[in-house]
Amino acid sequence: MTKLIIPLSAIPSQQSQVVLDGQQVQFWLRQLATGLYIDLTVNGALVMAGCLCVDRVDLLRGRIPALTGLLYFRDMQGRKDPDYTGLKNRFQFIYEV
Repeated sequence: MTKLIIPLSAIPSQQSQVVLDGQQVQFWLRQLATGLYIDLTVNGALVMAGCLCVDRVDLLRGRIPALTGLLYFRDMQGRKDPDYTGLKNRFQFIYEV
């Protein structure tokens, strides 16, 4: 399996884009009181909105045929769900094919 680590910044709200499986993927992460949430578009089409980010849980869950891999956060220091303060170092955002 190939892992791509998507770089993030330790800020409470951020947008970025990356090419995954040849698809243009844009995401928006935002920290709320109840956790870190993501919106995701693939080739300009919204495919996910307000999804809670949980440690080691696939955000895609096979729902997006254009993306065949897994997209998830991984706590590199334990099993905590991600929060914005650790996005630069502690929590990796991974696409794995």
